[in-house]
Amino acid sequence: MSDPAFDVVIPSVGRPSLGALLDALRREGVSRVIVVDDRADAGAPLQAPGARVVRGPARGPAAARNAGWRAARAPWIAFLDDDVVPPSGWRARLHADLAALDPDVAASQGRVRVPLPAGRRPTDWERNVAGLEHATWATADMAFRRGALAAVGGFDERFPRAYREDSDLGLRLLAAGWRIARGERVVEHPVPTADRWVSVRKQAGNADDVLMRALHGRGWRERADAPPGRLRAHLATAAAGALAAGAALAGRRALAAAAAAGWAAGTGDLAWRRIVPGPRTRDEVATMLATSAALPFAAAAWWAAGHATLRRRLARPAPERLEAVLLDRDGTLVVDVPYNGDPALVRPMPGAREALDRLRAAGVPMAVVSNQSGIARGLLTHEQVDAVNRRVEALLGPIGPWLVCPHRPGDGCACRKPAPGLVLRAAQALGVAPERCAVVGDIGADVDAARAAGARAVLVPTPRTRREEVRAAPEVAADLQGAVRLLLGDAA
Repeated sequence: MSDPAFDVVIPSVGRPSLGALLDALRREGVSRVIVVDDRADAGAPLQAPGARVVRGPARGPAAARNAGWRAARAPWIAFLDDDVVPPSGWRARLHADLAALDPDVAASQGRVRVPLPAGRRPTDWERNVAGLEHATWATADMAFRRGALAAVGGFDERFPRAYREDSDLGLRLLAAGWRIARGERVVEHPVPTADRWVSVRKQAGNADDVLMRALHGRGWRERADAPPGRLRAHLATAAAGALAAGAALAGRRALAAAAAAGWAAGTGDLAWRRIVPGPRTRDEVATMLATSAALPFAAAAWWAAGHATLRRRLARPAPERLEAVLLDRDGTLVVDVPYNGDPALVRPMPGAREALDRLRAAGVPMAVVSNQSGIARGLLTHEQVDAVNRRVEALLGPIGPWLVCPHRPGDGCACRKPAPGLVLRAAQALGVAPERCAVVGDIGADVDAARAAGARAVLVPTPRTRREEVRAAPEVAADLQGAVRLLLGDAA
């Protein structure tokens, strides 16, 4: 089989099931695999034999998938959840699915099979997971055209949970004129273990449904083929329970009794609907009774929280085209001459002028963020640094604001990369949000500064770039021109 036209991207928080998935991909001969280590408290590197591991931002699956596809190089990005298992022949079927697509198709959705226990009825949790078999645009196995992701800005990181971020992306792709197809490949999704309160925690998705309606309008469920759910019934049941408690405290016994009867009826109906199709064991019935009493209140609380935080969530940047590029100086724009204070020694990096001209032609503002510890060390003056910077612009054309940190590594300042200070100040100077900026640099400190500020990061390695910095970078380009092509959404 020819070289794959796709990279596999797997966001993971280190679940044990990741090993089985990677083993299956190795058996399939899939060699280009990116695992996004999205653990918030990651200490030791995530063990992912045979895969390239990149650090995720730990802001949820949407942000992790964005880090993954931006680190990929192939024209197609095949997303897999870290708890699925591709059967024998999956790679060949994915190739066939992609080869059959027209140019206006943005994505190919795989089919998900959830094995349920034989000999008994499935539990409520097992039925919940089995719903993936009929879910539209589920990213358990979803391959996207890289150009389509770039065109719409990828996943919307305002969705912090593994819920609705796939529906949101699908609706934005359709609105942009793309189509989404269903493929023939299949993955198996075993039912993960869960405690009895999992259904109550899942009600957090009601907050994301509030955001979906704000972004896509009243009819978003029909367009996304999303089930209507029971929110109205939950709200009515929770309201009856709250009224019963309030009336009892106020001494209004008749009202309290009527409201309590309404709450009991709503809770009983919910429990009965969940018990009847299940195994009806003592433990399952007890779980359904306990969670059915709590579930309407959890749903109502998350729905209210969604409305309370909606203004703040909408104020965060939506996935749109890049608004600014922040560039490191030494090793990125010009050849690195340590502690250079002589404008005559300035030599542009190959292709730097052409890369900056492309950004200017695209109307993308720029700024420079540069550590210059030679000032604090007494090896340079501010005036010498300014003279070198003017020479850089004389050779490469006007760039924009120059943000310089004069401190030494041990000074404890907030501006020296990898701290985010320079990136934040540059974004403020350009009048854009840090999340809509990209930082291009040649070492890990540039990448870490971008991440700390919430910006996108592209590493352009030079001989002084350490191998571990290259492996950890979310996106890597061979040179500055390649980085600009990547940022402007050119096809890989």
